[in-house]
Amino acid sequence: MKGSRRVGIRRRLALGTAVLTAAGLLVVTAPPQQAQAAAPCPGRKARTLPFSTGSVAVYKSGGYVCAVTLPKKPGTKRKMSVSLRARGGRPVVDEGRYAYRAGPVTVHAGRRCVWVTGAVGAGKVSSGWILC
Repeated sequence: MKGSRRVGIRRRLALGTAVLTAAGLLVVTAPPQQAQAAAPCPGRKARTLPFSTGSVAVYKSGGYVCAVTLPKKPGTKRKMSVSLRARGGRPVVDEGRYAYRAGPVTVHAGRRCVWVTGAVGAGKVSSGWILC
């Protein structure tokens, strides 16, 4: 009986060590949340449109364009919006009371120009036709 108890304890210790090792690897390889917050859209940043109370970041990936409005002073809920429209299409809009960002919004533009607008409080920006 003494020998079987030792084998059981060794098995539990081995299993516990394996579980802790796997958990440690997951923690080490998981991306930090700050990195995810820094790039809300896929692709490369194509343009930044600054204005008095924030900026609109525009990203391109393949034939898709993505945009997000970021306030200069995040953390306080206020009215924000972002709008993205491919030439010949309808705008995709996200507006509401946000603390950190409005969007992301994405359109398939192909090789068409896009028109981007963004606002934080009373400040706003409108790009005109860009990325043609």
